[in-house]
Amino acid sequence: MYFLWVRRKILKFIGASFLTFLLFPFKFVNSKNIKIINKNLTEKQKNILFNEGTERPFTSSLLHEKRKGFYHCVNCDAKLFSSDSKFDSKTGWPSFTTALPGAFKTKVDYSFGMKRIEYHCANCGAHHGHVFDDGPGENGKRFCNNGLCLIFKPSS
Repeated sequence: MYFLWVRRKILKFIGASFLTFLLFPFKFVNSKNIKIINKNLTEKQKNILFNEGTERPFTSSLLHEKRKGFYHCVNCDAKLFSSDSKFDSKTGWPSFTTALPGAFKTKVDYSFGMKRIEYHCANCGAHHGHVFDDGPGENGKRFCNNGLCLIFKPSS
């Protein structure tokens, strides 16, 4: 008798769990805490920052930025990169050899059938891009960042 009661409870739990995943998208059920701080973000920026989208290559005005200064998160204004680490990777996105200490948190991304390291702003959790092992410099890293996710602030 006890066995039947346990079996019924387990089946109810499995059925309820399955129904939950049918009714609610997986991303919604397992959503992470994302802080939308800048209420003036465009739809393209929101898609990149919060849905891990990507802007079209060679469309960022920051590709040709050569002044000294710092690059900040467009959502929370956290300082992310120094202009000293920027280089032209010829990939179509602003690229950097190093980020400022503590600027990002990373996770493994298996989309597009490959393993990549994705990075998010440590302050607000917004997606910025991916880190690759084909960059110049001592560490050989290339932070490939979506330009729409950045604000450049020149040094005075």
